[in-house]
Amino acid sequence: MGKRTIRKTREDYIINFVIYLFLGIIFFVTAYPFYLSIILSFNEGIDAANGGIYFFPRKFTLSNYQGFLTDEKWILAIGVTTVRTLLGTIVTTLFTCVVAYGLAQENLVGRKVYMTITILCLYFSGGLIPYYMVLRSLHLINSFLVYIVPSALNLFYALVAISFFQNLPKELHESAHIDGAGEIPIFFKIILPLSKPLLATIAIFTGVGHWNSWFDSAFFVQNKNLRTLGYLLMEVINRSNLNTRSQASIMAVTSNIVLTPMAVQVTAMVIAAFPIMIIYPFLQKYFITGLTVGSVKG
Repeated sequence: MGKRTIRKTREDYIINFVIYLFLGIIFFVTAYPFYLSIILSFNEGIDAANGGIYFFPRKFTLSNYQGFLTDEKWILAIGVTTVRTLLGTIVTTLFTCVVAYGLAQENLVGRKVYMTITILCLYFSGGLIPYYMVLRSLHLINSFLVYIVPSALNLFYALVAISFFQNLPKELHESAHIDGAGEIPIFFKIILPLSKPLLATIAIFTGVGHWNSWFDSAFFVQNKNLRTLGYLLMEVINRSNLNTRSQASIMAVTSNIVLTPMAVQVTAMVIAAFPIMIIYPFLQKYFITGLTVGSVKG
């Protein structure tokens, strides 16, 4: 039996054309700024400052990236940011899921109290100064752990994970208990393998947050060896907006290769965004399942 097709009318073609045109405009407006940053990063810096580059590099060069890859400060920042992102993502994802799994158990003693505290902490904050004093009392100031420990528990992701765990079949948990399994084996051997969409969703958003973060590096870290890529990028952008003297110092800070402030900005932005662009497509298929299942109570 042949497949039946619906004949499109003239109005259907017009509507489809308008929709595709509208989506194409949105895609161009969204993607072009980053595309322009990429081609400017591959163009000779002084020539790029003259303007007139829109779709292709006019004077192709790799010197902008060579300047970054030969500068110890940027190499160290990339290393710190990479370690922070990997370690922070693992710690946050695992610790948040452990807490959420416990709060998802209806027989947990004091569950309503814990949930109330969680929601209150989600909406209200003590402010920057009390937060700084807490970090100082924990000896986290000027330490690499300040990137990891405070963000180990994300309350928003915990609420999503609680709803996700509550939607899993209770029979799995009960049958494992009947077989003599404890909570820890149940969580790691049964619950986590079934929670790949949730884990992928939390991991990608947490990873992006760690990779782009600069706030904690600016306020809680004075050791230059612990600066993150996001902080250096923010510093370069701020300094490039100052006077000509400051711009000259930016050109000198990146080894022996002459880099204009614009070249430093676009190259740093491309380097900062590149790892996320590589990882994002592989985890995108989990987003819809992870967020919708975790946000709807069955």
